[in-house]
Amino acid sequence: MDLLADYRRATMFFETGDPAGAARLLEPIVEAEPGNSSVRQLLARAYFQSAQLNRAEEHLRELVDRDPSDHYAHHVLGRTLERMNRYADALRHLRIAAAMYSTNTDYTTAVRRVESRVSLGR
Repeated sequence: MDLLADYRRATMFFETGDPAGAARLLEPIVEAEPGNSSVRQLLARAYFQSAQLNRAEEHLRELVDRDPSDHYAHHVLGRTLERMNRYADALRHLRIAAAMYSTNTDYTTAVRRVESRVSLGR
């Protein structure tokens, strides 16, 4: 198995709008290299983009557990939880990401959006 070639192909699949195809290529790479955070992050994003939200959550939690200062992993985990209608859980991770990278407007927008859902009890 040529992991680098598969990673490159997965990246192309992801970039051309086939996140499920990318995930199929990335799964064995993560299995072979479980400590490779870059590959795990791309796999989590592929799962998120293909609405495999439980799988995305699993990998994003692994990333956050390994590196609590990974603002992007917190943000995508928050977005994943938001898509699962788990707003209170999502808000925690979105706030962490926004606190670490306060100039990112996507992060602050996500916090405001989920705060409004939490305050409305949705």
